[in-house]
Amino acid sequence: MSIHENREKPHELRLDMPAAHSAERLARAVMRQFVQREGVPSEELDALGFVASELLSNAVDHGGGHSAMEESDAPPNVRVQFLLRVRPDGWEMRVSDQGGGDPTRVQALIEDPDLPGPEDERGRGFFLLKSMLEGLTVERSEDGLGLVFIAQKVYAGG
Repeated sequence: MSIHENREKPHELRLDMPAAHSAERLARAVMRQFVQREGVPSEELDALGFVASELLSNAVDHGGGHSAMEESDAPPNVRVQFLLRVRPDGWEMRVSDQGGGDPTRVQALIEDPDLPGPEDERGRGFFLLKSMLEGLTVERSEDGLGLVFIAQKVYAGG
């Protein structure tokens, strides 16, 4: 995994990692250290961790990683990109994968009023993400190989 903190944009963390859950765990640990150093309010840490976990897990499971648990199980050269920008009033997270997909179809799924809800056994991720974020959108990834999920959070009173 490569880690890049932009010195020109000090409130930004970029990670480039293999599409495997073991890399996802490491990414969450690096992110926790970064947001604590950035002074993210403690009451926001759980939401930030949950959003990162959901988006990274989805990228590994559905974005070309084939649910690989370890890097050795992941398809070669399939990467996940993680970007977190922290502002005084909130944050923006971007998670890009390389698993193809139609951003219009996925955005329609995110907006579906009949998403699985809190009582459903599975598939509640988008419902939960939407309930804690001000924005959740999906676009074609910059490299054209997959999707990028963009999560935006504004702190209460921000």
